[in-house]
Amino acid sequence: MRVAPEEEPNRVNPLSVFGVIWSELSGGIGPWGTFRPLVALALSLIPFLFLGQHFNRQHSKAASWFLIQLPLIVSVVLWPLFYVWSIGDACWVSSRIVASTQNE
Repeated sequence: MRVAPEEEPNRVNPLSVFGVIWSELSGGIGPWGTFRPLVALALSLIPFLFLGQHFNRQHSKAASWFLIQLPLIVSVVLWPLFYVWSIGDACWVSSRIVASTQNE
């Protein structure tokens, strides 16, 4: 007859509690996965340079958009729309990068 070893009660320390809370808040993607879209958003707020696209390693898109914006700067209506679109694009692409990395 085998005797099962006694189970040691699980000890909870503050760091493991913090780890579980962080995992739940970040959706399990970690600190960089959580803040990457925010960094892309912050960089894309700098006008004219499209740094959010460069941050997402979409250098050709950023260069193309830089050239497209030159004639639009004259327009008071079209350039702000283009600027807001580039901010959203940087954030969306960064979120997709995090999601695709998490699914691998």
